[in-house]
Amino acid sequence: MEQEQFKKATLHLRGRLLSYSEYWLGNKADAEDVVQEVYFRLWFMRDELEAVENVEALAMTITKNLSLNQLKKRDRENRELNDRLPSEALSPVLLLEQKDETALLMRLIAGLPALQQSVIRMKHIEGLETEEIADLTGSSPEAVRMNLSRARKRLKDLYLIENK
Repeated sequence: MEQEQFKKATLHLRGRLLSYSEYWLGNKADAEDVVQEVYFRLWFMRDELEAVENVEALAMTITKNLSLNQLKKRDRENRELNDRLPSEALSPVLLLEQKDETALLMRLIAGLPALQQSVIRMKHIEGLETEEIADLTGSSPEAVRMNLSRARKRLKDLYLIENK
């Protein structure tokens, strides 16, 4: 496969691959690195791509696998970092406080109106972008931003009330 054929077969996939990797990683910079690696691998297998029935499916599979590998690497690095932290940084008291704070936030989120709950979970828990949330909810990006703003303000107010 020549360079022009390769471009024609793969370049239009870049945005979709980037979104998919960012969905897994929650980080645009890491997603860019993964997509670059995907194109690198596709380039080296360009001669076999002509026989591939669905290049997009292959690219998406490579993207998913590389993204998952990146997550595993991150997890390993985090575990190694935690092993090097002083033992008091991971004390049971601190762990319990973190767990309590998380439980409180999840309870406060559950008390929000349904749309605000969905939007805040998609944005801050699942790591989706505003445009992706707009597509999933069938609303405009501006409406998503407004609902996020309202939900954050409401959570802040509720959190302050709970911690008085």
